[in-house]
Amino acid sequence: MNIFTLHNHAFLKLLIFRVLMVLAYQMMAVAVGWHIYEITHDTLALGLIGLAEAIPYFACALFAGHAVDHFYSRRFFGAVSALTLAINAFTLTLLAMGIIGSSENAHLWIYGSIMLTGIERAFIAPSYSTLFALILPRDAYNRASGISSSVFQAGLIVGPAIGGLLVGFASKAAAYGLATGFCLGAAVAMWSIKIKEPSPAADSPPIFTSIGQGLRFVYSNQIVFSALSLDMFAVLFGGAVAMLPAFISEVYQMGPEGLGILRAAPAVGAIMTGLWLTRHPINYHAGRWLLGAVAGFGFSIIGFALSNSYWVAALLLLMSGVFDGISVVMRTSILQLATPDAMRGRVSAINGIFIGSSNELGAFESGLAARLMGLVPSVLFGGAMTLAVVGVTAKFAPKLRKLELHQLA
Repeated sequence: MNIFTLHNHAFLKLLIFRVLMVLAYQMMAVAVGWHIYEITHDTLALGLIGLAEAIPYFACALFAGHAVDHFYSRRFFGAVSALTLAINAFTLTLLAMGIIGSSENAHLWIYGSIMLTGIERAFIAPSYSTLFALILPRDAYNRASGISSSVFQAGLIVGPAIGGLLVGFASKAAAYGLATGFCLGAAVAMWSIKIKEPSPAADSPPIFTSIGQGLRFVYSNQIVFSALSLDMFAVLFGGAVAMLPAFISEVYQMGPEGLGILRAAPAVGAIMTGLWLTRHPINYHAGRWLLGAVAGFGFSIIGFALSNSYWVAALLLLMSGVFDGISVVMRTSILQLATPDAMRGRVSAINGIFIGSSNELGAFESGLAARLMGLVPSVLFGGAMTLAVVGVTAKFAPKLRKLELHQLA
């Protein structure tokens, strides 16, 4: 089956939306990280970037899932999210150019923009997930998840590289400005998707009842809950990306162009994995593959922390991306197959809280741990905790450990 011919290339447009949003977000992340560290030279300030995004995300995610499930146009939410991120990027462009703000309050402008980014991110995943399921038949989910993951990881490769090069050889304003353009393109791609969306049910439950239904589904399903928990704690403790500006400056003594390469390295491994899994999907022993992949991620992070060589560190980050790529494809397939159509938005929002915001909370945890323990010991601690999470999940979630995907189809 050629999934790109379905619904007048709707899936292709959805992928364009996703890659442009990822490019913009990652370029902004590189520029913002360098911008903040340039102002403060403080690892905790890097961690606060994640916290500034996670708090509004947590506050809005469940309401966003309800809105996507019970209002008519998922495309509307996706397009508005892209336009909101464009406003953020344009604001940071003006800040970097010195048109707004000052050297004394520049960090407040940055944190305020990041908080608005947390709100718009709350709507992106539910919109994407529900449109993904509307466009594709169930028997295409596994392959399409591999393609989607590859596209996502391609953005993670190109975005940081472009962002780092623009910051290093042009300016922070150039990186922010190009991100603005990508966001506007994503909004156009989303709105141009032509697909009939189901009308909302006439007897939609009250908002808190609706949110409660989604929460009960996730917490009562051992496979879904344990898969989400596994990745949440692995990313929470094992994320080293937020500390890369400090590693570049203090350990490898390089500039922002080196930062772009290291930020892109995990995505190189993940896109290689995604492309392989597109042609060779994992249909057997899904639970064991998921647990093994997260363990491999933890070992890679420990190796990265112990390395004093820039290129060895890049290789280990690439390997972390290989393992993370397996984990992402397996988790995405599990969620798409296990979730009823009527609550995809809410479950996707809960998934976002577990997984998406754990990146930001993980950044805060990394910054705080680096302040208390030192840069390298904090990353070693995170990798070790990731391995501990795998062991606990394997013991207490036997349904996930023994999972075969055909059980969910």
